[in-house]
Amino acid sequence: MRPGVPAARGGMNDSPSRPAREERTLTSVAAGDRYEEPKDLPRLWHVTLSVSGEEVPLVDLRRSLEQLAHDHPFLLTSRYAGDHAEIRYWEEARDLHDAAAVALRLWGEHRQSAGLPPWEIVGLEVIDRETYHQRIAEGYGPPPATPVGVHPF
Repeated sequence: MRPGVPAARGGMNDSPSRPAREERTLTSVAAGDRYEEPKDLPRLWHVTLSVSGEEVPLVDLRRSLEQLAHDHPFLLTSRYAGDHAEIRYWEEARDLHDAAAVALRLWGEHRQSAGLPPWEIVGLEVIDRETYHQRIAEGYGPPPATPVGVHPF
């Protein structure tokens, strides 16, 4: 077959009255092109927020943390003692800055509605999902949040 000449189609039963089929051009992705997710899509971030302050009754603190878990449905687990607590959860945000900003507002914004004590934030860790799972696989980092819920230290 000569270049540029379409191959003959059909066989002995082709009738001369039938119109010739048009050749379709196939398109494809150029070699080396890759799909990349847009950078501004939300991602999951694992947040650990540590708070502490003056000692409060454990019954009241537990009730407040349970209310916070109800108000903030992505809350995984809370651990607490009379003078400090740790809250771990997944946050969906565009980037680390947004996830950290939400985390830093969490305690203050829910103080009234959940009855949280007037403690200060003393620690914050925000890591992406990949880093969280990598740490778990390598045997270090925060253990998986089980059991989920509000528990004493």
